[in-house]
Amino acid sequence: MAIATGSSSLLKALLNPKQNFLAAMHKSSVDQRLRRYGLRFDDCYDPLEDLDIKEALNRLPREIVDARNQRLMRAMDLSMKHEYLSEDLQAMQTPFRSYIQDMLALVKRERAEREALGALPLYQRSIP
Repeated sequence: MAIATGSSSLLKALLNPKQNFLAAMHKSSVDQRLRRYGLRFDDCYDPLEDLDIKEALNRLPREIVDARNQRLMRAMDLSMKHEYLSEDLQAMQTPFRSYIQDMLALVKRERAEREALGALPLYQRSIP
């Protein structure tokens, strides 16, 4: 058990941008790439790959989901045109402001609770 805890804290230290220079460089690179297209990190989650993501998106308010879809459409349009957002719009973007993490954590807690109680999952579907 102590080995698992030690390796877990080591992994957290390696992935923490405040403690690891390479993690900070990676975060900066991801930040720059997301700003170019006006995306947020949470926009990259695919609801077709993870049913918890799909359920969390279904529970979010409609305005948040519409804003997400608009950002994705704008990013696809810019990518097809081989263009980026203008510098002033890039400066206004907030790529690491989360909007789905709280709801995703709730959905995962509910799923874990249902599994612990032996109940059927709320959503059943096979992933292609």
